[in-house]
Amino acid sequence: MKSAYELAMERLAKSDPDAGKPLSAEKKARLADIDAVYKGKIAEREIFLKQQLDAALAGANYEEIQKISKQMASERARLEEERDDEKERVRREK
Repeated sequence: MKSAYELAMERLAKSDPDAGKPLSAEKKARLADIDAVYKGKIAEREIFLKQQLDAALAGANYEEIQKISKQMASERARLEEERDDEKERVRREK
């Protein structure tokens, strides 16, 4: 009798035959490059927005503080989503 996990893995293997294959060294390097690029992009945006946030904190502008905090979260989420999409494209290449 198979566990639910084993059944799910069999269904996954049927729907995407390439899912279980190990990645080539080239693809691993490309994925690492993508991670490095997006890590830099995220850091760049956070530094920029942190400066704005510090200025808003110094001026006690609470509306601006809230706006910048939301922008920081949305920028990070957007960049992480872009990174994940790009990595998925690399994984699916033949």
